[in-house]
Amino acid sequence: MSTTTQRPASLATSGSLRLGSTLMAVAGLAFIGYAVIFFVRNFSGAFLELGIGPNQIAAGRDEIKAFDPNLFNYISHLHIAVSGFIAATGLATAGLAWFGVRRGQVWAYVTAVATPVIGLVVAVPAHYPYHFDTLGHLGLIYLATAIFVIGAALALRPLMAQDRP
Repeated sequence: MSTTTQRPASLATSGSLRLGSTLMAVAGLAFIGYAVIFFVRNFSGAFLELGIGPNQIAAGRDEIKAFDPNLFNYISHLHIAVSGFIAATGLATAGLAWFGVRRGQVWAYVTAVATPVIGLVVAVPAHYPYHFDTLGHLGLIYLATAIFVIGAALALRPLMAQDRP
């Protein structure tokens, strides 16, 4: 005859922690996806960022290049650099969420939240004064951020409860 020992559910098996960390990681991967779109558009005929068109910028790739090739190269290098930083942020966020938050590590949660928050707090407000705040431009970032926030909220409760008796 065998006996079964009952153990309290560990934090790592908490459903909301698993779901929350998964949503946080998915949002991080979505940031990477946005960065890839950003990068590819730099080398395509579109050149300008997703959701930015003639209502925001009167000139396109060819007009900018004809006006000032050095300005064109400067804008291109910014597109490449920003896409790299967006992808790096997404990778860090996804990795921290999947391998740290999922295991109940509070430091990973704090870092996974702070990483995209710093980027978004710096980058998003700059879109509004210049009317670059189109849904086509920021919509995917808003969606990924909403998914991330839901995941972070779901994961926070079991993380906060782990130190309580």
